[in-house]
Amino acid sequence: MKKVAVIMGSDSDLPVVSGCIRMLKSLGIPVEAHVISAHRTPAQAAQFASGAQEAGFGVIIAAAGKAAHLAGALAAQTVLPVIGIPVKSSTLDGLDALLSTVQMPKGIPVATVAIDGAENAAILAAQILALGEPALSEQLRQMRRKMIEEIAKKDVLMQTEVEKL
Repeated sequence: MKKVAVIMGSDSDLPVVSGCIRMLKSLGIPVEAHVISAHRTPAQAAQFASGAQEAGFGVIIAAAGKAAHLAGALAAQTVLPVIGIPVKSSTLDGLDALLSTVQMPKGIPVATVAIDGAENAAILAAQILALGEPALSEQLRQMRRKMIEEIAKKDVLMQTEVEKL
């Protein structure tokens, strides 16, 4: 199975990204995580992205806050799918990172999840990899079935509470 790269613009992004890494590992997807900055280490970012496919990666996930150019900088150097996680920072509640991640020029797409949406980034990466991995596809189907069952249980409990009102 192809690996997923989880790249953080700063080590301060780890608390957000940890949910992504845990989700990937729970699905049995090999994952590597690195700190690479689009602004402070641009040559390293370009080198990593340009060699990612040959290194066995199938998807790159990039998490960054504020200016959040990391996902776009990586996407510019590879044809692999890149998923951006805009990270909420102390300024603008992550809106700056969201807009920086989602507003990519024509020809260099970045799939973007919600602000701090690390688990969804992992699931989207798994869905991409599952196109060639039937067992992973089945795992994702099982996750969906479990979510449906959990919501049905919550609905029953909520109905009981509503009747008491």
